Amino acid sequence: MNITERQVGDVTVLDLEGKILLGEGDVQLKQHVADLIGRGVRRVVLNCQEVPYMDSSGLGEVVRCYTAVKRAGGELKLVNLTKRLIDLFTITKLITVFETYESEEKALKSFQK
Repeated sequence: MNITERQVGDVTVLDLEGKILLGEGDVQLKQHVADLIGRGVRRVVLNCQEVPYMDSSGLGEVVRCYTAVKRAGGELKLVNLTKRLIDLFTITKLITVFETYESEEKALKSFQK
């Protein structure tokens, strides 16, 4: 999995590319988000447009990242979920936990409440 970090104003966007599976992508995501928190980043958007598949381990890691950012006083939001990921988050009822957006623009605006 590849993670590309971009700064849009005071929001850090992580463009995720590839599958998030046990041993493939989950550790990378965990380390990257831990690094962001360590640098004082509190507003994070995960762009999942290029994530074709996520297993239960990957899903658990996204939840862990969300929890870590929340504990640090920040917010983590999801954008551009594929149909497969929407189904996964819906089936697990996590769709009610995460703020999800269809476009990056809407996700970024949501921080300006």
